[in-house]
Amino acid sequence: MRVNGIPNTTWLKLGWAWLVVIAFTVCGGTWLAEPLTPATAAACFAVLFFTIVAASFGVVHEADLLAHKLGEPYGTLILTLSIVSIEVILIASVLLGPGEFPTIGRDSIFAVMMIIVNLVMGICVIAGGLKHGEQEFNAQGANAYLSMIALLTGTALVLPNHLSGAGEFAPLQAWTIAAVTAALYAVFLLLQMRSESRLFIQPRPGMMAVPARAKASTSPPQDSPQGTPAATGDRAAILTSSLLLLGMIIPIVLLAHHLAIVIDYGVATAGAPVAVSGVLIAIIVFTPESLTAIKAALNNEMQRAINLCLGAFVSTVGLTVPAVLVIGLITSKQVVMGISPLETVLLALTLVLGMLTFNGQRTPVMQGAMHLALFITYGFLLFFP
Repeated sequence: MRVNGIPNTTWLKLGWAWLVVIAFTVCGGTWLAEPLTPATAAACFAVLFFTIVAASFGVVHEADLLAHKLGEPYGTLILTLSIVSIEVILIASVLLGPGEFPTIGRDSIFAVMMIIVNLVMGICVIAGGLKHGEQEFNAQGANAYLSMIALLTGTALVLPNHLSGAGEFAPLQAWTIAAVTAALYAVFLLLQMRSESRLFIQPRPGMMAVPARAKASTSPPQDSPQGTPAATGDRAAILTSSLLLLGMIIPIVLLAHHLAIVIDYGVATAGAPVAVSGVLIAIIVFTPESLTAIKAALNNEMQRAINLCLGAFVSTVGLTVPAVLVIGLITSKQVVMGISPLETVLLALTLVLGMLTFNGQRTPVMQGAMHLALFITYGFLLFFP
């Protein structure tokens, strides 16, 4: 059933999300007031978790519609930026919440890396490989993502441990790293959308790469199987999807603070590792996009799966690091970015394995199994370091 061309499920998600926003705006202060009981916290978490995940699926659906209307890599960029924006909002809410979580930024970034690059990418390689055999992708684009990941994670998560602040940046260092990270990410996005967009497009079967365009040409290469954004597309449909996407994101923004309070309480009450907060945020935010990436791999669209997974993590670091550092500087909140020696080893293993997996031009199932094994190791060491 459709109302005004929009599926009833979309209206249902939108209506439920805004109903929960109204409920927590009116009564949230009472429900989450101290002393918070386990039963109340569990009930609020269940409602907030369900609502935010449902709204995230709505965001993915609308962004996916835009992706098909606009073409690659523009469509995937919209999807990735929409999801990562939600993650940044949730991290900022926890950082600005009542508790002290100085490591929430680095924990979330590291959790996203382990989940996206190892778990989801591993599943994509295995699932796609078992169904279609070794899948082709554009190795130049994958290497561009991995180069960005190596540089951004190295400067944000490893470099602070070798400075004088015990995992923290001094104010001038923080401003500099935030500015450099944001500027580099902006340049990467600009090139990805314009002169180097061919690096992020699925090559034709057997071609292994998208040929470079002529210097004087301003149009994408003719051999590109997925062209450019549709200039003559249905503008009304694009506008509708854009408005619905915003309508799904805004409730997530408004509910993020309430979820942060419940997460703070749950982690403290359970005596769980502080890093669990970052894992929860990563799971809540990236579940819909992860399912979309796996679906792309099953459809023999490995380049799109790579754009979704590796692109999502590049966006995560490129947006989260500046946001967290600037929030810390403005509010004088402590922000610890340096990861532990154990996490540094896992980060290095992930980078090396990722480069070996995507250095060729086909994805062997064996490499996917290695990524999964590394994620399982991370999950075990999270609770039993």
